[in-house]
Amino acid sequence: MSTLTATAEEPRTTPARPAYRVTGRRVLASEWAKLWSLRSTWITLGLGLLFLVAFGLISASRYKSGIGSGHMDRDFADSTAVSLSLFGTNFAQLALGVLGVLVTAGEYSTGMIRSTLAAVPRRLPVLWSKAAVFGLVALVVGTVGGFVAFLFGSGIVSGTPAAMSLSHAGVLRSLLGAGLYLGLVGVIGTALGALLRSVAGGISVLVAALMLIPGLISLLSSSWRDDISPYLPSNAGESMFALTHDSTTLSPGAGLMVFLCWTALALGGAAYRLARTDV
Repeated sequence: MSTLTATAEEPRTTPARPAYRVTGRRVLASEWAKLWSLRSTWITLGLGLLFLVAFGLISASRYKSGIGSGHMDRDFADSTAVSLSLFGTNFAQLALGVLGVLVTAGEYSTGMIRSTLAAVPRRLPVLWSKAAVFGLVALVVGTVGGFVAFLFGSGIVSGTPAAMSLSHAGVLRSLLGAGLYLGLVGVIGTALGALLRSVAGGISVLVAALMLIPGLISLLSSSWRDDISPYLPSNAGESMFALTHDSTTLSPGAGLMVFLCWTALALGGAAYRLARTDV
């Protein structure tokens, strides 16, 4: 007679899944990784740095040749080493602003934004992280480019009336102000991309705000122009790094406050649409 021996089976235990929490640091790390994984990031940042340095050196060389030949252009007559070195800021702002638009609007065009918001359901931390990460990168690129352009540009104009050094009053503030301006332009580009959800639309609004509207304002009467012009984004931003000021421009502190208001307005609009509408 056989005896059946029942063996007790040990209960199977399923390994517990690690509990992942969405934290601000992790969202920032994710956006940092996504930013540097794109080839367009490296190309556009390189172009922004190239524009800032190359045009600064070209303007300094042109000033030097004008002094030597005795035929100085009227536009360069009152130039300083700072203004010559930062001549490329207007070109660099386009590269950095366009890249800011691509950082957010690019995810809408590819559909990747759905995966991003599925991982971060609260939504708004995604916008703050994108703006903070790219704003910091644009700030570093703008500051480094401004200092490089000034160091080489001041050497070119050495011995001329435009010659200046870092120890001159206002020079350090102007160079840091230019970097901060470009960093905030990157943040505005990021906000416009999230607000409009279109690469073409975001770039169009950015170019219009920074370049086209100031030109159209010049068509107004002088009384209207003098009242409106200083508070436009580009003019307020320019006063942040301008070495000299007059009655028609804002002081550096006032220019910074006005430009911060424009930045907050763009971010506020982007945050409202991101929180209220579907992707």
